[in-house]
Amino acid sequence: MQVILLERVPKLGQMGDVVNVKPGFARNFLIPRGKALRATEAALAEFAKRRHELEARNLERKQEAQAIAVKVDGQSVTVLRQAAEGGQLYGSVTARDVAEAFTAAGIKLDRQQIRLDQPIKTLGLHSVIVALHPEVEVTVTVNVARSSEEADIQAGKLPPPAPAEGEGEAAA
Repeated sequence: MQVILLERVPKLGQMGDVVNVKPGFARNFLIPRGKALRATEAALAEFAKRRHELEARNLERKQEAQAIAVKVDGQSVTVLRQAAEGGQLYGSVTARDVAEAFTAAGIKLDRQQIRLDQPIKTLGLHSVIVALHPEVEVTVTVNVARSSEEADIQAGKLPPPAPAEGEGEAAA
């Protein structure tokens, strides 16, 4: 099925491109979300008339996203979870959890903006990509820890605890 893209879609094309996609992708994702129109003669003519308006709106949204990107880029949030001794989480940290952590920190992000290939399942510092606009992406850090003290140690704010007397000799 051929569609006209109304905005940039990663790995597919730029605004105004006529691309071939599978019918289900167009019907269930691109068209309902306003990212594309079916490529008919009438739609092509309508797009040609509205092209300047769409480009102006896209540029405005991109500038807003860049302004937010300055505040968000390099930020860090802490997510507290229970974990086993080996550092494996009993659950996982999803895009929704990351978005909620940023909202609690005073930065409004939607879960669809968080790009996680797979849920976070281990303790530690994890880099996460936030797509504020199809052309504006920033990287943030998610600190997954058992407690706030452990989060501070992982972030380097506190020195690691000194080993107890018996533990230092056993390790050596």
